[in-house]
Amino acid sequence: MALEQRKFQMNTIHEIETPQSPKTTEIQPVRRSRKLISKGEKFLFVLFTAILVIFSTMILHTQAQINDTNKEVQKINNKIVETTKQNTELSIQVSEKSTYEVIWNKAKELGLNLNEKNVKVVPGR
Repeated sequence: MALEQRKFQMNTIHEIETPQSPKTTEIQPVRRSRKLISKGEKFLFVLFTAILVIFSTMILHTQAQINDTNKEVQKINNKIVETTKQNTELSIQVSEKSTYEVIWNKAKELGLNLNEKNVKVVPGR
C-alpha cells in the first residue's frame, strides 16, 4: 500500500506559481451619511422608551400597593387571633366564676341570706 502512495505522489504535477503584480486601484473613502436614523425613527424610539418607563413604573407602583395591602391583612389577622384568644380566656373565666358555689360564697360575703319566702320561681324557657 505504501508503494501505491509513492507512485501516486510521483504522478502529481506541481504548478508553478507566478507572482502577480499588485493592481493599483484608487481606494475611495466611503462616505457615511450623517443621518443614519431618521426623525420618525428617533421619535418612535423615544415614544417606545417613554411608554416602557411609564408601564414599568405603573407595575412597580401596583406591586408596592399589593405588598402594603398584604401587610395590613396580616396585621388584621394577627389582631383577630389575639382577640379570639382573649375571648376564649374570658369565657373560661366566666364559666369558672358563674358556678353556684362561687356565687353563693360571694352573696354570703356581701351579707345576703337565703330566704325561701322571697324566692320566686320563674318558669324555664
